[in-house]
Amino acid sequence: MMKLLRRMALAAVLSVVVAFGAKAEGTCEGTFVNPITDICWSCIFPISLGSFELIGGRPDTENPGNPLCFCNKPIPIPGLALGLWEPVRLVDVSRTPFCFVNLGGLEISPGGDWGQGKTSQNRGASSNTFFHVHWYIYPLIYWLEVLIDFICLEQASFDIAYITEIDPLWADDELTFFLNPEAVLFANPIAQAACAADCGAASVGLPLDPLFWCAGCQGSMYPLDGNIHGHVGGVQASVLATERMAYKLHRELINWGTAGEAALCEKYPMPVMRKSQYRTQMTNPNPTTSGEHACSPMGRSSTLYETNREIPVIGEDFGYLIWRKRNCCAL
Repeated sequence: MMKLLRRMALAAVLSVVVAFGAKAEGTCEGTFVNPITDICWSCIFPISLGSFELIGGRPDTENPGNPLCFCNKPIPIPGLALGLWEPVRLVDVSRTPFCFVNLGGLEISPGGDWGQGKTSQNRGASSNTFFHVHWYIYPLIYWLEVLIDFICLEQASFDIAYITEIDPLWADDELTFFLNPEAVLFANPIAQAACAADCGAASVGLPLDPLFWCAGCQGSMYPLDGNIHGHVGGVQASVLATERMAYKLHRELINWGTAGEAALCEKYPMPVMRKSQYRTQMTNPNPTTSGEHACSPMGRSSTLYETNREIPVIGEDFGYLIWRKRNCCAL
C-alpha cells in the first residue's frame, strides 16, 4: 500500500510540475480516484480456469475450454489457462481542453485555441456535443498486489498515454474518415436499426461483437472522434466518447486483444475492437462502486445507473475506469 501511495503522490507532483501555470477557474471539476473506496472490486469476477468458473460474477466472455495451455518457443512450457477482469485504464471526458478530471480537476492552460467542447441543441429532442478525452495507464491490481504477481497482470507505471487536444482527427469527422473509411457502409437506417439488438444484448448481458459499428444504447460507434451526434444526456454522451476512444486506439494498434484463446500466450492486434472485452465504471463525479450496473459492458443503457451522476456546473466532467478481460497462460 505504501508503494502505491508513493507512486500516486509522485504522479500528482509530476502533473503539477508539468502543468505549471495550471489554473482553477471553476470550469474543470473532478476528484482524485481513491484506489480503495472508489473501485468496484466485485468487477474483477468471474475468475476462471479454462472454461470452469472458479468464482462467479457478472457476464463473461468465452474462455478456452482446456485448463492447460502451452507457451514459449521452441520448447513449449505448460501452464494454467486463467481468465479474469482487471482495471487497467482511467479516462477523462470533458468539454474543457486539458481538464484532467481524475487528477483532482487539474486544468492546464497552455494558451491558444484547443477546441472548447460544447453542446448545441437540434430542432429535435437530441443535441450535438464535443468532448475531449484523456487515456491513462492504470494497472491497479498490479500496484496493489491484490493477486499473486504472475505474468497475466499488466506491469506498468501510471502515465497519461493519450490526450485528444493534440490529435487533429479527434475533432474532425472528415479527417477521421481516413481512420475509419468503412463508416460509409453503416451510415444508413438499416445498419443503425440493427444497433437496437446490440442495445438489448448489452443491457442484459454482453454486447454483440459482430455488430462492431454499434455502441449499443449509446448510438453509433462511428465516427471515431469526439463529435457526439445524438446527445441525450451527459452520462450517455461521455460513455459513448469513452467507447469510441477505446475503439480508436484499437484501430491505431495502441490497444490490443487480451481475451480469448488467442491471447493466452501474448496480446494480439485487434483493429476491429471486440466490445465484450471491456467494461466501464464511472469514477467522477460520483463513482459507481457496487450493484449490478457498477461496471457496465460497452453499449449497456446508461439510464440504469446515471441517477445523481450528472450535476449541473459541478458535475459535467466525467471520469471512467476501464476494466479489461484477460485470458492468460500462467506459467
